[in-house]
Amino acid sequence: MIPTRNNMALWHLLAVVTVAFWGTSFVSTKVLLNHGFSAVQIFTMRFVVTYLLLLAASHKQIRSKNWKHELTLFISGITGCTLYFWTENTALSLAPSSNVSLIVCITPLLIMIFGGLFYKSERLGRRQILGCLITFVGMVLVVLNGKFILKLSPLGDFLAISAALVWTIYSLVVRKLNGEYSTLFITRRMFFYGSLTAIPALFIEAGGSVSKAAGIPWQNFAEPVVTLNFLCLTVFSTLFGYLVWNKVMKQLGTVLASNYLYAIPMVTIITAVIALGERITIVAIAGAIATVTGMVVAEMKRGS
Repeated sequence: MIPTRNNMALWHLLAVVTVAFWGTSFVSTKVLLNHGFSAVQIFTMRFVVTYLLLLAASHKQIRSKNWKHELTLFISGITGCTLYFWTENTALSLAPSSNVSLIVCITPLLIMIFGGLFYKSERLGRRQILGCLITFVGMVLVVLNGKFILKLSPLGDFLAISAALVWTIYSLVVRKLNGEYSTLFITRRMFFYGSLTAIPALFIEAGGSVSKAAGIPWQNFAEPVVTLNFLCLTVFSTLFGYLVWNKVMKQLGTVLASNYLYAIPMVTIITAVIALGERITIVAIAGAIATVTGMVVAEMKRGS
């Protein structure tokens, strides 16, 4: 089917909605962390529940066509799921959040560079590149929020860079499967491998102790705030988020779709202001305006 203007507008809208869910997910994660769950426990539960829901919805085709495709799905699962969340969450525990946010948000730039190198159809025109750079500057201003002091944390910063790299790998690798399988199948297999590789992370976090690895505080789900935030993370940020995002990358192109990721810090800071009472400065407001402006410029029709 030839894409129409209305169809493309829909995918742009879904990209915005997905980024909104991902931006607010940090608040839900913080709630669960404050109620006794570890970061590894949170993403492991998210992956397993998401996989089971996807399996219930689609189970006619269990495996891919060949081992090369299965390997690609494995790489997508371990990079887009386990390694990304593990490196990012660990980085947040070792380095200031401003450092981590800034470093992780170079991901769209990495995707723009490597996407253009590996896929001719993903190369951007001058207007798109200018828009991406304007958006990047806006994102920096939003993350800093008037605080221009960054503290060096070698290990934490290295893990943040690793998070950006593994998400870039996921974005470019999963692209190869778009013409072979449905988005539902790709996402389901991704979370199968994400769940499998998250389980060893639980044991590593627990120091190899089976009892500690299994020590998820299930009783805390009796509190409505815990259940509600876990459902928001699982249903909206994970299930809906990945399903729609994989489709958005297919429709808009990996590079241009990834430009929307710059808006995540903006969504996060707005959510923090509303839910947590945090302060927003004029610098962050200017950054938000630049972020939106850059995205509009970048998403204009190619050919300039």
